[in-house]
Amino acid sequence: MHNFRPSIHTVPPVVKNLIIINVLMLVATVILEMRGINLTGILGLRYIESPEFRPYQLVTHMFMHGGVMHLVFNMFALWMFGRVLESVWGPKRFFIYYFVTGLGAAALHTFVNYLEFHYLAGKMDPEAVQMVMSQGTEIFNQGKNFSDPAAGKLNLLLNIPTVGASGAVFGILLGFGMLFPNTELMLLFPPIPIKAKYFVLGYGAIELFSGIANPGDNVAHFAHLGGMLFGFFMIRYWNKHTNHFY
Repeated sequence: MHNFRPSIHTVPPVVKNLIIINVLMLVATVILEMRGINLTGILGLRYIESPEFRPYQLVTHMFMHGGVMHLVFNMFALWMFGRVLESVWGPKRFFIYYFVTGLGAAALHTFVNYLEFHYLAGKMDPEAVQMVMSQGTEIFNQGKNFSDPAAGKLNLLLNIPTVGASGAVFGILLGFGMLFPNTELMLLFPPIPIKAKYFVLGYGAIELFSGIANPGDNVAHFAHLGGMLFGFFMIRYWNKHTNHFY
């Protein structure tokens, strides 16, 4: 199994359909935006205490992207690593893995936002917090924000939706690294080979450092880590309860 190599032209059904759906959703986002409909605001994942939060966003945000390059990077990684995992596991197991890691990413991201939200709220007057909760969305939709730094940051947490398949994609990357740890990958910058296990560990370390050191860089680092974390536990569970899993 560790020497398994699917054809570069083979795209298994789940990976293929996920790519198609994600592309169509970006096209729909652009078309509807020209008609005044903010699909990202509707389907992107809002903070759980936001007035705009809806439970379905936990799933729909995985099919939304912030632009063409965001989509291209995620879909390329899904194609490159996901087709290998689906070919080994089969469509059903891969489908389950993809959505569990995506939901796990959303869960960790939401939990970290919850901690940050209440940390900021604890430093503010209750009246100011209530003002953000009641008026923040309307102010944000007007392209404005509160002048007070804490209130402004609180409002951004409430009203900036999280989008992208990155959490599930990082879960796939983790899965590839666990099943094929010694497979050599070629980096682009710098162009040197690296074993998959070291690539995954390095990427995870970078995400953890970035999430702690740069919490306001508009990248959902803890969602990426959540996808990897849930993927790790899911593979360990399958390996323990399934004979000859890998």
